[in-house]
Amino acid sequence: MNFDINFDFQRKERLGLIEAIWGQDKSIDQLKRLTENVLDKKELVFITRINPEKATYLLDLYDDARFYEEAKCLIIGENLNKLTTNKKVAIISGGSSDLAVTLEAKLALEIYGVNCQSFIDVGVAGLHRLINRLEEINKYDVLIVCAGMEGALATVVGGLLAQPIIAVPVSVGYGVSMDGETALNSMLSSCSPGIAVMNIDNGYGAAMAALRIIKSIS
Repeated sequence: MNFDINFDFQRKERLGLIEAIWGQDKSIDQLKRLTENVLDKKELVFITRINPEKATYLLDLYDDARFYEEAKCLIIGENLNKLTTNKKVAIISGGSSDLAVTLEAKLALEIYGVNCQSFIDVGVAGLHRLINRLEEINKYDVLIVCAGMEGALATVVGGLLAQPIIAVPVSVGYGVSMDGETALNSMLSSCSPGIAVMNIDNGYGAAMAALRIIKSIS
């Protein structure tokens, strides 16, 4: 079934952010038509949650398409709406199992030209790993903290560092971790004041929140 494409091209003027395309629940035909529409307007195509089958179809159509399989993201073109800023973002994760979410956040920041660095495997189960990187992490202006299981990493970081913290619960963990719901509830219940919490696995949303903060302090 065909449908009218109503891509939000005005978002850039309103918010300074381009619209991303959610790939998971769109058909290949829908993604193809959306991509054509966006590229016709000389805009960047940024697709999140796209599987290899859909990505391969678009890779065959566009020579400059880049598929980041671990992040489940596909990018075509160049973002002409990059920020001019010296602010930096640290993306901190409890373990390598959180990699897909951290990479989604990193890619979303990089298309805006934001300097960001990932700190992987610094979870609370081996707290010395975080402590050993704390001085380096403290050099960054905004912190995105991704964690599954009980999601305690955001509380620990929030109790040690003063920067704005965006917590992302990750759908990783056994049994009662409930696909990230336990981490979400833990982060929402954090005793570290002032932590902002995204939805489960929402690395892209965390990146956009970081951009809003950066734009307000740059």
